[in-house]
Amino acid sequence: MTLNYKKVGEGGQPLIILHGLFGSLDNWLTLSKAIANQGYTVYLVDQRNHGRSPHDDAFSYEHMAADLKEFLEEHQLSNPVLVGHSMGGKTVMQYAVTYPGTFDKLVVVDMAPKAYPVHHGDILRGLNAVPLHELENRNQADETFAQYEPNLGVRQFLLKNLYRKEDDTFDWRFNLQVLTRDIEKVGVPIAATEAVTAPTLFMRGAKSDYVLDTDQNMIKKIFPNAELDTIAGAGHWIHAEQPKAFVESLISFLKK
Repeated sequence: MTLNYKKVGEGGQPLIILHGLFGSLDNWLTLSKAIANQGYTVYLVDQRNHGRSPHDDAFSYEHMAADLKEFLEEHQLSNPVLVGHSMGGKTVMQYAVTYPGTFDKLVVVDMAPKAYPVHHGDILRGLNAVPLHELENRNQADETFAQYEPNLGVRQFLLKNLYRKEDDTFDWRFNLQVLTRDIEKVGVPIAATEAVTAPTLFMRGAKSDYVLDTDQNMIKKIFPNAELDTIAGAGHWIHAEQPKAFVESLISFLKK
C-alpha cells in the first residue's frame, strides 16, 4: 500500500509521525516545522483508511505496522524515530514488537498498550447520519452532526475530513464504512512475546485518562527502557493543546 505523506526538513535523522483515529497528517503540519528545525527530517504519514491514503477493507494494527515497514523500505529510511499519537501510538507499538531492531527510538503520545473500550459510538452515529449526497455546504453537515456530538471543537476537527468531489458531492477522507465496522479493533491491546529494549517515551496529558499510573507496570513489561512524561495543561491532544511543551519533551528525550 502506497501511503500518502509529506516531508518537512532535509538532511536530518528521519522522524515519522502517525496521527490518531479520524485524523490525518494535516493535523501535524505546523508542529512538524518546529521539530524539523531541531535537525530532523519529518515524514508525516496518512495511515490506511485515513486522509489521502488508500481505503482498504483490511484494518488492523498488524496491517498498519506492515504499511509503516513498507513505507520505511520504499523511502530507504534507516534508523528512524517513530512517533504516534493515540491510534498512531498503537501502530508504532505494534511495529516495535513486530519489527524489533529496525528503528532508533519510539515516542507514544497519550496511549498505553492496554485494551480500551469502544467510546466513539455517538461520533460514528453522527458521522453516518450526515446525508452526504444532500449536502450543499459544511454548515448543513454540522447541523446534523451536532445532534450527536455537542462539542464544537470535536465537530470542527472531524468535519475537516469532509471534502467536495469532482462531481460536486461531498465525501469523507476517512473510510467511514470500515472504521464503523471495525471500531473495536482500534482499542485492542498490543501483545509482545519479547520485550522491546529501544529507548521509548510515553507522553501523556495531565488532564487525560488514557494513560494511568496503574498502566506503568504493563508499559515497563513490554518496553523496559520506557520513561513517562506528563504534560501539564494538556488533555488527549497534547500536540494541539500544548505544542511548545510537546516539542520540548520530544526533543529533550531524543537528544539524550
